[in-house]
Amino acid sequence: MSPSEPVVHVAFLPSAGMGHLNPCLRIATLFLRHGCKVTLITPKPTVSTAESNLVSRFCSSFPHQATQIDLNPATVNTNDPFWLQFETIRRSVHLVAPILSSLSTPLSAFIYDISLISPLVPITQKLSCPSYMYFVASARMFSFFAHLHVLAASDPSSQPHPSSFIGDGVKIPGIASPIPRSSVPPLLLQPNSLFESIFMEDSAKVTKLNGVFINSFEEMEGEALAALNEGKVVKGLPPVYGVGPLMTCEFEEVEQGKGGCMGSVLEWLDEKSEGSVVYVCFGNRTATRREQIKDMALGLTESGYSFLWVVKLKGGDKEEEEGLEDVLGSKLMSKVKEKGMVVKEYVYQMEILGHPAVGGFVNHGGWNSIIECVWQGVPILSWAQGGDQKIASEAVRISGVGIWPQEWGWGSEHVVNGKEIADRIKEMMENESLRVKAKEMKKAARNAAGVGGRCEVIVKKLIEEWKKNV
Repeated sequence: MSPSEPVVHVAFLPSAGMGHLNPCLRIATLFLRHGCKVTLITPKPTVSTAESNLVSRFCSSFPHQATQIDLNPATVNTNDPFWLQFETIRRSVHLVAPILSSLSTPLSAFIYDISLISPLVPITQKLSCPSYMYFVASARMFSFFAHLHVLAASDPSSQPHPSSFIGDGVKIPGIASPIPRSSVPPLLLQPNSLFESIFMEDSAKVTKLNGVFINSFEEMEGEALAALNEGKVVKGLPPVYGVGPLMTCEFEEVEQGKGGCMGSVLEWLDEKSEGSVVYVCFGNRTATRREQIKDMALGLTESGYSFLWVVKLKGGDKEEEEGLEDVLGSKLMSKVKEKGMVVKEYVYQMEILGHPAVGGFVNHGGWNSIIECVWQGVPILSWAQGGDQKIASEAVRISGVGIWPQEWGWGSEHVVNGKEIADRIKEMMENESLRVKAKEMKKAARNAAGVGGRCEVIVKKLIEEWKKNV
């Protein structure tokens, strides 16, 4: 950008959790790469060390203005530290207004997390600042979220709850297959839960935004993106921008593969033949239930494939007092060590998925993980554990890049036995049509995010629009 051109200045405000922070920083990087000035407003303290480290690396990698807000403590009906942080940030956003007002360079746009719509819309309207939201899940999930207030309006009660107005399923205009009640995030069906209150309050406010960013692309979710942008899901909905795949950026690649855990992992993978390893990981905050651990180990060992298993026995950043052998016993642990490698530390997932030895990914249906897997062209076995993950798993099945054993239910519902797990792993690893489709989707993903691709076209067009108002 030449000195004579107007400066496009974009501010970002993430929420809690790596799954919310990563997309925010990756979208910020898109605009930085196209010459925009970026201000990152980060709530402190963060919930996890991983979040804090990622923010630090981002701030070290890019020249921009970083501002922190001290959070107002909140007391709400949840024991989940991440949901508590969501509500804490919502109650602290009044601190954002003076920050935005005091910026030396006028603001062109403010982009923030989905969980902050209701408290931030009045602030951006008062400041006459274009307001955008980034959505951390699939376009299919966003269509459900945006349509929720329409469904609520059909309930005659004064305080409608999804548990009452969502019947056997939800038919969303423009989307062929309904979302069954069994796929609705469980917390949304719990009256007066924090998740329900945020969703119910924010769904109706989406039309007040100037746009929505989603980590998806047409080949992966063309039906949902079209329904959203053609006004079928909700009348008056702002543009929904599929800017995916949002991939690993420079600030995330610091020290990857050098020593420590990742060094050992890569050395182990280097010894394996192409496409022979099953990678198993349920995200950075999802703990595997003790009751499921043994059958998971049995399924992996009986599948016949080598495996890299990232095991979390506790959620979040909590220290784990007991080891895997305490849960499995020495005999089963010996079998695990014969066929696989077990990791309990944070791993750089993209580097693992991109390794030639990895031939399949057993995951929890987390949307970021799914998109990263699609980018690398690796088939998926999606086992939803909670939240939007069944809806994401359905997108995996519809797109043809993986399988979703619906009969397994939620990860916390019941124990899936080892034989079932082994059979499904074999299906994922040996189904040629999955492998072909995964490779096709990989090519489409690279085209969408490459030079001249749809993501670049969207970003450049927005920047040109914002320049007109500078």
